[in-house]
Amino acid sequence: MIWTSPRPTTTKLHPKTTSSWRLSPVFAVASPTTSSLCQQVTHSMPPEKLEIFKSLESWVNENVLPLRKPVEKCWQPIQFLPDPSQGTEEFAKEVQDLRQRVLELPDEYFVMLVGNMLTEDALPTYLTVINTLDGVRDETGSSLCPWAIWSRAWAAEENRHGDLLRTYLYLSGRVDMLKVEKTLQYLIGAGMDIETENNPYLGFVYASFQERATSSSHGNMARLAKVGGDPVLANICGIIAADEKRHENAYTRIIEKLLEVDPDATMLAIADMMKKKIIMPMHLMYDGQDPNIFEHFSTVIERQGVYTTYHYAEILEFFITRWKLEKLEGLIDEARRAQDFVCRLPSKIRKLASIKKLESRPVKFSWIFDK
Repeated sequence: MIWTSPRPTTTKLHPKTTSSWRLSPVFAVASPTTSSLCQQVTHSMPPEKLEIFKSLESWVNENVLPLRKPVEKCWQPIQFLPDPSQGTEEFAKEVQDLRQRVLELPDEYFVMLVGNMLTEDALPTYLTVINTLDGVRDETGSSLCPWAIWSRAWAAEENRHGDLLRTYLYLSGRVDMLKVEKTLQYLIGAGMDIETENNPYLGFVYASFQERATSSSHGNMARLAKVGGDPVLANICGIIAADEKRHENAYTRIIEKLLEVDPDATMLAIADMMKKKIIMPMHLMYDGQDPNIFEHFSTVIERQGVYTTYHYAEILEFFITRWKLEKLEGLIDEARRAQDFVCRLPSKIRKLASIKKLESRPVKFSWIFDK
């Protein structure tokens, strides 16, 4: 396979983010404006770094591809849903049982579940973004490069998540599926701007963090579903969380390896993404009515404790420990400053979170019939 990369280019550089933090709702840095989307940095990785990713192909074969789960051993959505093949009466009974189970779950739970479903169902955007990363993209759509094999397998496993959640929501009768489906189309059409600059160092840092955040969110949704009286939905959220945890492990291993072979560039990439903040993939969400629906959704999940600023700090602390960032030695001066910034950041986030006030004004969501 011939590895090529366009000459590093930028249109306009984003203004440099400083270490001074202003916290929006978690996962919730304000959505980029149209002007900022026109100022994206592209192909920021120096071309000579391509060889690093080429040299890691055999390592990916041995250390990342084994984290795939064989299709025949994977769960499939129908295993957790009413089965129409059992006949009309049995199918109708299973649907009725499902609707009975969700009766005690509050409307805010369904706001959060729709948000999680939309995050999963916008999968085409995520695979598109992965295939913008220099040195690891799938150049043909069916490339046998290990990086490409992983990204396709990852997408195939992730695809089940949105399918299962969407069908469960549809059968529950608790949400306005027309509004939900419009939101999804708007979201995929908008894409996302996570500022990874076609740079796999940045892209894999983002993926590591986001997979762990998603696993945490689904895990907390499982807990709330169990308390609310729906053990089946609790199981669904739990198995999705387990998938996300395994995927997190893959991306975490990649960053560990990059820290071993190129510690300076990797440390700088981690700090760069932390300065930008890890933005939720659905930050450009729109339902056709509320231009601030992403911020409103983010407030709900923080208020309900599903994903909070404190979770953000805990995830960062986990990676500082897992990647042994405090123990890195021999870094160039710039990377040492990046190391210091990242290692000090969790305490700063917690301090700011302790004085942050969440919006208490009730907001209506089209997804739950404008309640």
